[in-house]
Amino acid sequence: MHIPDRISNALPAGVLRRLRITLALILISTLPGFAQDGNTFWYEADRLNSGLSDRSEERVRRSTPRQTLRSFLAATDRGDFATAAHCLNLSRLDPDRQSRLGPEAARKLSEIIARQVWIDWSSLSARPDARIEQTGKAGSRAGDPRRDIHLATLQTDGLAFDLRIARFKAPGEPAAWLFTPQTVENIAPLYKAFGPRPYEAYVPAVLKKEFAGLWLWEWIALPLLAIGILLLGWGIRSLVSRLAMRAKRGWLKSGLDKSAQPLSILVMAGAGQVLLSLVFSFSGPTQALLHPTLIILMVWGVGMTLLRLIDALLHRVTLRYVGEIDDRRGRDEREFYTSIYALRRLILLVMVTIAALLVLDRLNLFDNIGMTLLASAGVLTVVFGIAGQAVLGNILASLQIALAKPVRIGDAILYEGKWAYVEAIFYTFLRLRTWDHRRIVVPVTYFIARPFENWSVSEARMIWVIDLWLDPRADVDVLRSKFGELLQEDTDVTEPDNAYTYVTDQTTDGLKLSFYAMMPDPSTGWAAQSRLREKLLAFIRDDHPDWLPRDRILDVGRTENDGATRASHAADPG
Repeated sequence: MHIPDRISNALPAGVLRRLRITLALILISTLPGFAQDGNTFWYEADRLNSGLSDRSEERVRRSTPRQTLRSFLAATDRGDFATAAHCLNLSRLDPDRQSRLGPEAARKLSEIIARQVWIDWSSLSARPDARIEQTGKAGSRAGDPRRDIHLATLQTDGLAFDLRIARFKAPGEPAAWLFTPQTVENIAPLYKAFGPRPYEAYVPAVLKKEFAGLWLWEWIALPLLAIGILLLGWGIRSLVSRLAMRAKRGWLKSGLDKSAQPLSILVMAGAGQVLLSLVFSFSGPTQALLHPTLIILMVWGVGMTLLRLIDALLHRVTLRYVGEIDDRRGRDEREFYTSIYALRRLILLVMVTIAALLVLDRLNLFDNIGMTLLASAGVLTVVFGIAGQAVLGNILASLQIALAKPVRIGDAILYEGKWAYVEAIFYTFLRLRTWDHRRIVVPVTYFIARPFENWSVSEARMIWVIDLWLDPRADVDVLRSKFGELLQEDTDVTEPDNAYTYVTDQTTDGLKLSFYAMMPDPSTGWAAQSRLREKLLAFIRDDHPDWLPRDRILDVGRTENDGATRASHAADPG
């Protein structure tokens, strides 16, 4: 609806908005098949169920959506399907067929609703105009009237069928809420897919009564069904475990062994879905609980199975092209291993996103909660930001490590006084392996927030130092020469000519000699350092034991007596 610029510029914004709404309502009211009375709307109809017998106003009330559905269910519960037919719009049937097919259609529709629809009575308006009372419902604004309400969408054979009620008005009759003609046409395929199963004919009538919202036979069938599915899952897990034991390829063996549990859950959920679709036809509350649960389990089972198979394959690739990670591996190999872990995290994020979208799509939750989620996005962001601050912080820090690579898997680091290897980098923590094969689990944010030494950041080789405290009379040149000979003999030492020996400290008790040598990697360097220290000490012990550190005691009294004796001898030489 276009308003000339000279008028729109002269009017306040609020007045202009109300003017546009008024003009839009006037235009809509002129459309065929649509009428209004004040603020109420309906579909125009030539006649409504003229082939049905006269209805009782006390038994069938159709002025509001809630009254219509209550009248329909109450009549079908009594077995009065002729009265319930008055809640259907049978305008697509000839009047002579309405009295014959109407009650049967009402009976079948009641069976479909009982088995597939869990009615949310709070969402059904008790107003004749079904006016929206809360912003965001059905994508409308508060205060908007409605003439059509969606109850449920059921899928069968790849097709979706809607159950709807709408407001109709025939000349000379009050407006009434009825199940739409399209819903009446959808009854036949829906009843074929979700109607009573053949076995229900053998269920005693006493077990078809309701108890705590479920039929009595459901209280018996559900535990038996659960036991059968659990036994099936146990059998699948045992079978997959046996196949893993017989697998010849390492990655397949590891993948099957890790996938036994998700595979069993996948088969259990799939079997339950098949039973619900082809064998059992439970009531609406049971369907509302089991259907989304089984879909979530199936999606989780497929995702976890694929993820663990991919994990096993990636692990096999790293073992083949890199091998066991330690500090002897080159920089490129450690970066490759770290990239593999980053790829795993990326695959996990993608799979979780796809699984969430698939679940939302399969459960038709986009239409139901999409606008609500958008409306409450700010609140949800704050809530999840506060509640999941630690987890989100660790995930972001993990991605930071994967991209910036301050440490890589296989790097040798000195972290809080402990020499360890980075064995794995996960979403929320790192696993460090110490030299004595202990594991240290460190949260990612805690790890990043503290300084550490990376001995493998550019290359694995490093200079190791051997410190010895010796007597001040030790000959440094002799020890420097001997250290050079030991380096030439030791095959683990790289660049033996690039070695140094210095006196790096001195006290009244002795001096400190430091021997520097280049080692290929931290683990080899530690062993070579210990070995060279032993040989140096053995050389000093065997050839120069007087160079070992010793304590000197000065006897002051004896020194004075010795001095007096020498003086008396000098005075009296005879």
